[in-house]
Amino acid sequence: MTLTRRMSGVNVAFAHDTEVALVAAAALVNTAGRDGERLPDVAALEAFVRAYEWSGRREGSEAELRAVQRLRPRLRRVWEADEDEVVTVVNTLLRESHALPQLVRHDHWPYHLHATPADAPLATRMAVEAAMAFVDVVRDGQLDRLRICEAPDCDDVVVDLSKNRSKRFCDTSCGNRTAVSAYRARKAAARQ
Repeated sequence: MTLTRRMSGVNVAFAHDTEVALVAAAALVNTAGRDGERLPDVAALEAFVRAYEWSGRREGSEAELRAVQRLRPRLRRVWEADEDEVVTVVNTLLRESHALPQLVRHDHWPYHLHATPADAPLATRMAVEAAMAFVDVVRDGQLDRLRICEAPDCDDVVVDLSKNRSKRFCDTSCGNRTAVSAYRARKAAARQ
């Protein structure tokens, strides 16, 4: 059974904190893009952490950066695997992190789940937040919402949170490039 909740009159696929964690996990995976490293240094990691509002302790060190970079291929596997392998990845991340789900409230967030203490290493908190979000995806039978961008020159991951499950591209530029390319191909075919 697929559970879709209604919040503020809008259909949503998951709880707000799950959606935020899924989007942040996809963004983290996509920092290791085929066009180069998008988290090349501690300053870039700091900007990423601020942009996705990660709370808790930060080291601001090269070791922390490397730990986050090592996490990305493990998370990416979720977008590429079948359900049983996704469950294995998720359970491994939770087990290795000694996850203990608890309701917490901080900053501007209402009560939501955290499964690591705020002083856990950043990569551990990122792994567990993603794993907890993937738990909801698997339980709701919605792994099809996790996709790879359909643009031929992109392999970024996509989280489709649209009501009609129609999101095909990682961002607007990939969608626009693909549409322009198809338009030009149709025009060229019509001229011949």
